Amino acid sequence: MFTGIVEELGRIKNISIRGKDAVISIEAKKVLDGTLPGDSIAVNGVCLTATKIENETFGADLSYETLLKSSLKNLKTNDFVNLERALTLSSRLGGHLVSGHVDCVGSIVNIAKKGSSYEIGVMYDSSVDKFIAVKGSVTLDGISLTVADIKNNILSVAVIPHTFENTNLKFKRAGAPVNIEVDIIARYIARLVEKGTNENSLKSGIYNLLG
Repeated sequence: MFTGIVEELGRIKNISIRGKDAVISIEAKKVLDGTLPGDSIAVNGVCLTATKIENETFGADLSYETLLKSSLKNLKTNDFVNLERALTLSSRLGGHLVSGHVDCVGSIVNIAKKGSSYEIGVMYDSSVDKFIAVKGSVTLDGISLTVADIKNNILSVAVIPHTFENTNLKFKRAGAPVNIEVDIIARYIARLVEKGTNENSLKSGIYNLLG
């Protein structure tokens, strides 16, 4: 699990295609502190396993499924990616619970400066529409953000200067792909509703999800 709070920007050092799969090498510093081979690191919101760590670089395997379902297939050498280590029991949950499993790849529609902050519009697939709500949480390329508005399958988020400057959002332009992960609690509530759960059971399920 992750929080959607990006720890640092990594740089793509190398990408090797191996049949339908790939191996990626990423330069990083902070996320490698205390990280061992086999540990999880979120790369643009995708949970990957660090398979090799040396000289401020870690390697990870990209399966065919990962390449098919995420924007990692669009990465090129020297691209910057958002990185976050997996949660520990002593970690602060500064964002929201993030699994690192991409629900769909969205596309940036616009990036507009609003005072010192930014408003970003992202078009998303209609299949995740039921999980997205105004004031609800959403993860874009591994960044925990709050949905400010929704219209015609386009969600808008407000991004503060610190987040914009310390993530890959500062390199994005209209048309750029972004990995979208919906809020995990919204996913389970939608599942309970789909199963025709009665009101009391639904409330009980929500209370259990929230602890």
